[in-house]
Amino acid sequence: MSDDVKIPQQQSASDALLTVDGLVKHFPIREGLLKRQTGAVQAVDGLTFDVRPGETLGVVGESGCGKSTMGRLITRLLEPTAGKITFQGQDITHLSVGQMRPLRRDVQMIFQDPYSSLNPRHTIGTIVSAPFKLQGITPEGGIKREVQRLLELVGLNPEHYNRYPHEFSGGQRQRIGIARALALKPKLVVADEPVSALDVSIQAQVVNLLDDLQDELGLTYVIIAHDLSVIRHVSDRIAVMYLGKIVELADRTSLYESPLHPYTRALLSAVPVPDPRRRGVKSERILLKGDVPSPISPPQGCRFHTRCWKATEVCTRTEPPLVALKPGQSVACHHPENAADRVPDEEVLESARNAVDVVPLAPEPVSPERKRSSDSGQRGPHARKPSGGAPAE
Repeated sequence: MSDDVKIPQQQSASDALLTVDGLVKHFPIREGLLKRQTGAVQAVDGLTFDVRPGETLGVVGESGCGKSTMGRLITRLLEPTAGKITFQGQDITHLSVGQMRPLRRDVQMIFQDPYSSLNPRHTIGTIVSAPFKLQGITPEGGIKREVQRLLELVGLNPEHYNRYPHEFSGGQRQRIGIARALALKPKLVVADEPVSALDVSIQAQVVNLLDDLQDELGLTYVIIAHDLSVIRHVSDRIAVMYLGKIVELADRTSLYESPLHPYTRALLSAVPVPDPRRRGVKSERILLKGDVPSPISPPQGCRFHTRCWKATEVCTRTEPPLVALKPGQSVACHHPENAADRVPDEEVLESARNAVDVVPLAPEPVSPERKRSSDSGQRGPHARKPSGGAPAE
């Protein structure tokens, strides 16, 4: 995916590979000898979005916001409490395990932990060939040959067929998980934090592998992550989740250059920018005070208002709907950033004035070596004038 590719947000529903409408998942809390329900964890509470063929939808948010639960719902590893999931025009919301089996060819998942997702008692050949045996499929040339082709496709040696998971590193194990997910040539792959358990030096390799496989095989991805740098590299559109809800949905360029939701702005302020051109440019980091509210009893109105510096009375009463304020960019906020205020006459709450700490980040200091280089008249980003006042040559 090139950086200049932008996929428009508004398309007809018939163009979507996957459509999610009002998706809800509440986990009941039961107590006592009779196991009576006393409450519920509102892990996912009303998600609506679509995924179109060939695109990558990134999903980001803090831990506990419902990202992984959402991934398991759309792959039907969990039963939804309410809402509707449509895949290729077919309602798959409440299909049984047997009814879902044929669809497993088209919908696969890459799990977060490459250590626990592979059975240590099985060889790599057995693990990667499992989808063929479960679906009763015999590839042309035999299962072993196809498994070895898949291993080679993800950058592993085909001779590793008879080895066990403990003989591989974390990055290699994740490649094995990717090979297993691609065995049946799926149309949709949901990757749940595919690189978070890996060493930083390996993460880029796996991300690039996913990118290359998408171009080669025409895959559609939903990638769940908390690392905004990874999401920016791989995604066409990005959904920002907070406490079970999508608060912003936008194409990659719009979200990073002009975020609309205060929560998105706070997340982006924490992303390091390793750009030499920004040396000497002042920036700031927004530190949200307090913890994410409990999903057992989320706040009324906007769920982010307890940590938002722009919260007003309407935020405590009325939940903002997810609406498109700009082409390709939707937000659920009464007082969005970089857009006209939807409720301009409201006064900011007193509690909101102390909701965040804004920490200015000082410009990068000039190193002694760079200073000496500049003083000697050499050109550089921090070149200084000589003592005589003439411009540096």
